[in-house]
Amino acid sequence: MENVLGRWFKKYFSDPEGVILAVLLILGFTVVIFFGDMLAPVLASVVIAYLLEGVVRLLENHGMGRLSAVMLVFLIFLTFLLFVFLGLVPLLSKQVAQLVQEIPNMVSEGQRALLRLPELYPHIFSEAQVNEIMTAIRSGLTEMGQNLLSFSLASISTLFTMLVYLVLLPVLVFFFMKDKHKILDWITRYMPRERGVALRVWREMDRQIGNYVRGKFAEIMIVGLVSYVVFALMGLQYASLLGAAVGLSVVVPYIGAVVVTAPVLLIGFFQWGWGADFAYLALAYLIIQAVDGNVLVPWLFSEAVNLHPIAIIVAILIFGGVWGFWGIFFAIPLATLVKAVIDAWPKLSDTVAETPDN
Repeated sequence: MENVLGRWFKKYFSDPEGVILAVLLILGFTVVIFFGDMLAPVLASVVIAYLLEGVVRLLENHGMGRLSAVMLVFLIFLTFLLFVFLGLVPLLSKQVAQLVQEIPNMVSEGQRALLRLPELYPHIFSEAQVNEIMTAIRSGLTEMGQNLLSFSLASISTLFTMLVYLVLLPVLVFFFMKDKHKILDWITRYMPRERGVALRVWREMDRQIGNYVRGKFAEIMIVGLVSYVVFALMGLQYASLLGAAVGLSVVVPYIGAVVVTAPVLLIGFFQWGWGADFAYLALAYLIIQAVDGNVLVPWLFSEAVNLHPIAIIVAILIFGGVWGFWGIFFAIPLATLVKAVIDAWPKLSDTVAETPDN
């Protein structure tokens, strides 16, 4: 057993570059896990600055100076931020409040529909089964209301913190973009010389994560906007809220589309009932999902690393459990990071490593 472990350790940790890479990964994950809450504005600013760097680089390639490109991109970012918090968030909050007020009427209508089931299908549904379903629905709605109340009370206590973050975030993003080269030079000064493997992994991840996150942002905007336009043209209630939900659902591959289907179809059913309008809504939603999965995703992520669906789901469960929403959002890039590290890890040749000791 000792020989087996010794050969394994020699195979993967005999190269100093492999040890340096392991130490850097451990330090990075330790900082994010244990200090993530305190450094949330800094980490978010680093991610946003990294995403905006692609636009800055594009402007630089067209002859614009670094500072001018940074100022222009930063102004566009501020405009988008103001639109989100002064325009989109109040609109979505208003529609959420309207939906919450409408829930009792929806529940009553649903109960009437359930009570008709024993009359229409006596061989399938009994009154006892319908009563059990109604009891489960009532308990679920009660629990949902309690969760919403606790969330609203908690959000009041953290309002000041959010305001501070909103002030700090743009400032940090600006300086991370403006002083990018100074910051990188300062970090490089303290890096060990044996960092060749870490640099190879970073170059690969710079290409993969940049393409993925920018493509995912574009996918959210396109799917959300198209869904809103389709729902609004059909006259569906809460079109803005449902459009935003469909757009955000693409963050979680496979699972998100399934989860958001229920509110879209339920609101359509309570608004129109069984009929042509409901069928058109279901067909339009199916077309949106099909175009997203078969046209938009291959086009936006043509350069992304292909991962098996099982690997994607496992990554979502693990990183989502550790970092919540952001872990889910970055699950695929993080899984790609793991794959890149495994592929680039320095090791002795299999012939030498697997030769048994005499």
